[in-house]
Amino acid sequence: MWKEKLGGYLIDVSKYVLTGVVIASFFKDFQDSKYTIYGVGVLFSIIVLIAGLILSNNKKERN
Repeated sequence: MWKEKLGGYLIDVSKYVLTGVVIASFFKDFQDSKYTIYGVGVLFSIIVLIAGLILSNNKKERN
């Protein structure tokens, strides 16, 4: 049960990080490091999303 809750939490964190990167770009001009910030933000969001999906997968194994 805790794996499903942690998986849901990680999926939410992924959405918030991705949203934070987009919103931050509206308020501040990053100039030189713009693509680095986008790349790291998107990469981190994808990694956390995959971890969340793996943990929240509640498929039972058949014997």
